[in-house]
Amino acid sequence: MTQPHSDAPQYDVIAIGNAIVDVMAPCEDALIERLGLTRGGMTLVDTARAGELYDAMGPAREISGGSAANTLAGLAALGANCAFIGQVADDQLGEVFAHDIRAGGIAFATPARAGDPPTARCLIFVTPDGQRTMNTYLGASQYLPAEALDEALIASAKVLYLEGYLWDPEEPRHAMRRAISAARKAGCKVAFTLSDAFVISRHGDDFRALIEAGEIDILFANHVELAALTGHEDFHDGIAMLKDKVPVLIVTRGADGAVAVAGTDHAEVQAELIAKVVDTTGAGDLFAAGFLAGHVRGKNLETCLTMGAVAAAEIISHYGARPEVNLRELIAGRLGD
Repeated sequence: MTQPHSDAPQYDVIAIGNAIVDVMAPCEDALIERLGLTRGGMTLVDTARAGELYDAMGPAREISGGSAANTLAGLAALGANCAFIGQVADDQLGEVFAHDIRAGGIAFATPARAGDPPTARCLIFVTPDGQRTMNTYLGASQYLPAEALDEALIASAKVLYLEGYLWDPEEPRHAMRRAISAARKAGCKVAFTLSDAFVISRHGDDFRALIEAGEIDILFANHVELAALTGHEDFHDGIAMLKDKVPVLIVTRGADGAVAVAGTDHAEVQAELIAKVVDTTGAGDLFAAGFLAGHVRGKNLETCLTMGAVAAAEIISHYGARPEVNLRELIAGRLGD
């Protein structure tokens, strides 16, 4: 069991994740097939493949991204006090990422890494139905050292939020294990997002071990990830398997809404209606932002889920995974606050 903070937390949420710049371009379905991409998924690529895919893209937009960083951008937009830990290179895209995250009011003090590899980038192909196919070159982000962690900073947060994507490379995996230990010693809740089924296929045993050991306080998954983690194709069976092992379990189901379970408390919401799905990039990231913004303020499960659904709906209504309108006003209007 975690112990309570001795002092009032300085930050609502501190996140550790990939520091990535998204390169996004619309495309036709035929290009996805021609390039042999996994439609709607996320694939890690090397330097050569990243160059090949970039050359095949049409006119593109560069927007700072990264799953956990996107979540913090949403949280900050909702008034939360946040900090980010992630590795960029000492290059132009690294400067872009650092500028963007700080401009959003998020503390970011991880020193840039000199030399190669360059700052990470995610090449995102968006088909006419709004589905995004992501191809990620991890670059410098996969070299986040454990020495870059400020344990006092982690101890100053209500919630430590960890990005599953970053569990894949060895060096940041060690950093996140150290961060979990620091958080639990300080009484900081540990939140984890599973990120993608491919991550679970590689590291599911690690995740299941963390859950069994009681290291995860808040777990975010979508229905595909839930099935991959539990081995249960049935959504309700998957929830039943985890609900007594994780204090707060949140599972999203795309257009079918989301469910949260916390002990005997259960809530479910439908997805928010929007005129058109433009780009699903960051939908899960912003859902987590809305949910956590409510959670750190002591809101009930249904309110937290609704906040997540509103934030996700805003994101999928435009290109990019950072909010473009006032989320606080949207949520206040939806909840009648």
